[in-house]
Amino acid sequence: MGQVIAFWIFAVAIVGAALGVVLLKNVFRAAILLITCFLGVAGIFILLSADFLAAMQILIYVGAIAILVILAIMLTRELSIGSPSNKFKIPALIIAVLFGAGIILTVINTKWLINTNAPAPTTTSGLAVKLFSKDGFILPVEIIPTILLATILGAIVLIKDKKK
Repeated sequence: MGQVIAFWIFAVAIVGAALGVVLLKNVFRAAILLITCFLGVAGIFILLSADFLAAMQILIYVGAIAILVILAIMLTRELSIGSPSNKFKIPALIIAVLFGAGIILTVINTKWLINTNAPAPTTTSGLAVKLFSKDGFILPVEIIPTILLATILGAIVLIKDKKK
């Protein structure tokens, strides 16, 4: 019963934050709500016992992408008020409704196969072996933050030159 209540709390928070991201005119507040949405998804992952996915959701999306978006917003002037002349509101709504209907029809009409001989689910320990073993993938995991840091520093250098 507690997991069901927690799920609905996370679901309402995610949908509310997503609507806020789309409907708010203040871009900074929309980015804060985007972080809330990412944290809600991490909460859903925790409810599903997918602890590694929850940690990656927080580290990658909240810790890197959302902070990068907020940094870009703060470094860019005149974006805090949003787009005053939004001419594409109705076409965007129509496209979003058609896209959503297509996804719903696809989910309903797909014959979902269930594999009863699936291996035991791997969580953090199994993924840690894949990352840190002799043939692991730790090098790509270490290269990605370096590229993100270089991107942030490059953005700061480009913005500094334009202000002079």
